[in-house]
Amino acid sequence: MKALFIIPPERFNEDELFKPKEALEQAGVTVTLASTKTGEIIGDYNGKATANLVFTDAVPTDYDVVAVIGGSGTNDHLWNNADLQSLLKQTHEQKILLSGICAGSVAVAQTGLLSGRAAACYPVDVQKDQLQTYQVEYVTQHVVAHSDIITADGPDGAQKFGEALVQALQ
Repeated sequence: MKALFIIPPERFNEDELFKPKEALEQAGVTVTLASTKTGEIIGDYNGKATANLVFTDAVPTDYDVVAVIGGSGTNDHLWNNADLQSLLKQTHEQKILLSGICAGSVAVAQTGLLSGRAAACYPVDVQKDQLQTYQVEYVTQHVVAHSDIITADGPDGAQKFGEALVQALQ
């Protein structure tokens, strides 16, 4: 089993990346990190991660789950990113599990794939307003798991997000 985690090129959220990554790896899933660039990326709290792939080079069918990770950089670099939206739509069309946490949930909502459905995101107006713009119902829970798309609220829900991804892949 393989997972693709898409992170911004700067300022990803450490808990939102590392907690679900660890949960998946403990379940035997290989996690690949992708961004708009390769190499070392610094998180919101100076944590470090290495992107091995530019996400536009990713082939969704190589993975069992694709997740968009949040952090303050996600709003700046991944929201309204046409290349990312194209990749997420392909992922969904190929029946591959799609997921997002915090600002990453918004990136998923921006594809229109969650319209008319419930989702979780970080409880701040800028994110909730984005969900509303795409006709997505904001709910205050850590994780909202549909059979095809899983969203989570942020750092507090990062562990549960990881567990939900593991469960969905089993």
